[in-house]
Amino acid sequence: MNASIGFIGTGNMGSALARAVCRSVSPRQVLLANRTPEKAEALAQELGCRTAANREIARECRVIFLGVKPQMMPQMLAGLDPVLRERDGRFFLVTMAAGLSCARIRELAGGDYPVVRIMPNTPAAIGKGVIQLCGLGIDQSEAEEFCRLLAPAGLVDQVPESLIDAASALSGCGPAFVCLFLEALADGAVACGLPRDKALAYAAQTAAGAAQMVLETGGHPGALKDAVCSPGGTTVQGVRALEARGFRSAAMEAVIAAYEKTLALR
Repeated sequence: MNASIGFIGTGNMGSALARAVCRSVSPRQVLLANRTPEKAEALAQELGCRTAANREIARECRVIFLGVKPQMMPQMLAGLDPVLRERDGRFFLVTMAAGLSCARIRELAGGDYPVVRIMPNTPAAIGKGVIQLCGLGIDQSEAEEFCRLLAPAGLVDQVPESLIDAASALSGCGPAFVCLFLEALADGAVACGLPRDKALAYAAQTAAGAAQMVLETGGHPGALKDAVCSPGGTTVQGVRALEARGFRSAAMEAVIAAYEKTLALR
């Protein structure tokens, strides 16, 4: 992407993606806007970007990231409608709002503009995220261009739009579920006498290492779990305790609940 890139909204997710994009292109190409200007100004100073008003971004940028909550999207896009209608040349609206389809973004924006829909998660801020990507009115070469633009954020995967809500319920909400699990593991270790700082460090590194084993070996998590569960050993007793309290069912229900809420946002 050689032309300018703008972010309307620099909350947690907008900021995470801005940091990633600024590793793909020169920060001088990136404009930032936020409802609270001080927030955008602080991020711009950190990254070497500059700030702008929403309408300036809508007027000037080839790639316009819409980093606002789903319930705020109609009002925000209504304010940009007159500016977008006056534009010449090709530009892209990039939405990360849960539950809003590409077609719905077009409807709210008031024109058949090319729309890219992404579902990122917060680890994108440190290059360890997951981003699903689909689009309406874009070709494959443009989709691949967006994948390269966002690559510093982590894994960027093209999916059909029919799968993106389910994917978001897993990877978009998943960091909260994982952090809850890490906190619980650390609490258990603290209850056994381990200092809090060590408990958190050990829990986080253990989870990161286990996840990396799945990614690098391609092994099924069940098989990797079995490899740790020696007959009559300590680990299988811990697994027994988790199963007795419905651990796997609770994790499944968390993803399903997030998915159902996403559908309700449509």
